This record gives sequence, C-alpha cells and structure tokens, in this order.
Amino acid sequence: MRRPTIADLAREAGVSLATADRVLNGRLKVREETARRVQDAAQRIGYHGANAIRARLMAELPELHAALILQKERHPFYQDFAREFQDQAAQITSHRVRVTVRFAQSTLPGELEQLLASMAGKVDAVAATGLDHHKVTAAVSDLRARGIPTFSLLSDFAQGVRESYVGTNNIKVGRTVGWLISRIARRPGKVAVFIGGHRFHGHELRETGFRSYFREYAPDFELLNPQVNLETRQLTYEAVTELLERHNDIVGIYCAGGGMEGAIAALRELRKPGDVVLIVNELTPDSREALQDRTLSAVISTPLRQVCEETLALMIQARDHGLTDNPGQRFLPFQIWTPESL
Repeated sequence: MRRPTIADLAREAGVSLATADRVLNGRLKVREETARRVQDAAQRIGYHGANAIRARLMAELPELHAALILQKERHPFYQDFAREFQDQAAQITSHRVRVTVRFAQSTLPGELEQLLASMAGKVDAVAATGLDHHKVTAAVSDLRARGIPTFSLLSDFAQGVRESYVGTNNIKVGRTVGWLISRIARRPGKVAVFIGGHRFHGHELRETGFRSYFREYAPDFELLNPQVNLETRQLTYEAVTELLERHNDIVGIYCAGGGMEGAIAALRELRKPGDVVLIVNELTPDSREALQDRTLSAVISTPLRQVCEETLALMIQARDHGLTDNPGQRFLPFQIWTPESL
C-alpha cells in the first residue's frame, strides 16, 4: 500500500497543508485542539510522524508520576488491574502520566510500609491495595507530610490520613452475598465465611455485612465462625475440605478475599454442583470456569476500569490543586456474575 503523505494527513484532519506542516514540525504555535485533530488523523491513517506529533503534544503537558502498589503479582486479577491502570493512564490527554507498578510479595504490614516509604521523593501520588495497620498508617502519614497523596483501593487503610478510598461499598457487598446465599441455598443450614486476614478492612466489612443480613432476614441459617485463609489457595483448600467433612449440613460458603481457587477445588472433589452455594470475589479464568461448571453460584466483581479512571482523576486533581483537608471515599457499583451471565 502507498505510504500516507502529508497531503493525506491534512485531508483526513480537515486542515490546510500548511497547518499540518506546522503541527508536524512545530515551527509555529497551533491551537491544541487542532494539533490533537491532526495527531488523531495521523494515528488513523498510519502516518509515519504520528508518534512524533504525540510526543510534541505530550511534552507541553504537566507531568504526573503515579505509583500503583498491588498484591500477588502472578494472580490474574492483579495482572488485569495493573494492565487496566496503565491503559487508562495512557488515554489521559490533559497530563503526561507515568506509572510505576510494584507488587507486595506477602501480606505482612512491614512490606507494604517499606513499599510506600520507597515512593517518597520519586512519585507525585500513590495508590495501593493492602491491609490496615499502624505501620502502614505511619508510612502514609510520612508521604502526606511530603505532599504525596495516597489512595487506598478495594480495601481501605489509613483512614483520616490517606487522600481517598476508591472501591466498592464492602458492607453492601457482604449483605448482597448474604441475600444471594439465602435465596440460592436449597434449605437453611450452616454457612461459612473466609477472610484473608483480620487487618484487611474490606474483608472485615464484607463479613460484617454478610452477618448482619443473616441476623436481620435469614435467622434460620447458622453462621460458623469466620476463618482466616491468608488469601492462599492451599490453606483455603484444606480448610474447606475439613469443613465439608465435618459439617454435612453446610449449605453456603463465601470467600470474602483471595484463595477462592482452593475452595473451588475442594467443592469439586467433595460435593455435586449446586449442593453448596459458593460465592467469591472477582472474575478470573478460574472463577469463570467454575461458574460454567456450576461449582460457583455467583461472583462479585470489582469494576476495574472505573476504579482506575476514578483514581487517576483524583491523582490529577491532587497534583493540580493540592491535598484535600477532608479525606473522602468513592464507592463504585459492583457487578454480579452468575452461570447464566457468561
């Protein structure tokens, strides 16, 4: 195919040849709207100077260096999270956004504390997932003192110090799961809930909402004591296996955090599809397959795109206007997936 020329570019952008030349070579100032129109046209027709136009436009914009700290580097959900955050950052046209992604290798508060502290003097804003602990709060306080806002994602931490929480309303998530189990279970019986750890604020809120729903609307169900699975596959598998062997009348299980793969594996081995209502969080290849074979009854999913869009918008706002005096929270609607949704 013929290589697109500057005349093709001008025609596609709806500008004169001279204007297209000015945008390409930066000889004279061109209105930003016009320059962006030419850049978009260059991308559409595959013009060889498209990247140069974009670089020139971006060079004139204010810069935001954002850090994203996540858990479990190899887990599909967090891989999707990192990818979505970077994709949304690349689409921002008002600022030049650079993203640094780091992953915690454990759920120990000291590691998250160190990761947060390592961002001091290197980035303009930090967003992180993690547990709530005084060490984490201290690290967030230090970043704030340096003018670097921190945003808690999915599970809140450092309340009153962090800039904002962005994620779902975890009380409502827990109550919704309670409603689903009470409606799907074939009969009243025992119900179990797994949390990642006692320091995950979001998990505790989900458990609270879960229990409050059963107390209020489904008292015929018996809630077992919550179990901590440290968000690990093997520990969850062993705990669910023991539960199923010990309690023949268990009718529902909710994994309020990670480790769902272990629960899925245990149910597949020890129960027929539908005998026990299993509900987990986040749509991944494992949970998608388990929905399809009906080991899972439902999945509560975080709207990752909206979380990333909202967090980046708040980061830009903080960069341009400074830290807020009143730390807030942004609740986003969660999604419910069933076997019939796929």
